[in-house]
Amino acid sequence: MVLLQPDPFLNELTSMYERTKEKGSVWVTLKRSSMKCKARINKMKTNEEAIEYRCLVRATDGKKTISTSLSAKEHQKFQSSYATVLKAHMSALKKRERKDKRKAAEGETKDGNSKKPAAKKAAK
Repeated sequence: MVLLQPDPFLNELTSMYERTKEKGSVWVTLKRSSMKCKARINKMKTNEEAIEYRCLVRATDGKKTISTSLSAKEHQKFQSSYATVLKAHMSALKKRERKDKRKAAEGETKDGNSKKPAAKKAAK
């Protein structure tokens, strides 16, 4: 796993999305992390020292894994840049097939079958 700065991470994430445009997936995870081992954290807790938590962001396409670590100050800027990258690559998603509600309702009334009378008959 490669730990990158936020801007190179976003550039590499963009190239991952480009590589998987036709076929494949990209998984992105965000996690709170102190970037220290548990023994060191416990020692800091006993000494009542403040623990600075960071946001660990990982991305993988199954072949390559990249990551970055963000402080609280960097997080807002990163989120807006990350949202821009996501919006730019949403075109590769498949459209969901939806039934038009009006056409479905008209089809039921033309046939004489509707849900309300059937519910009344079942209640009697």
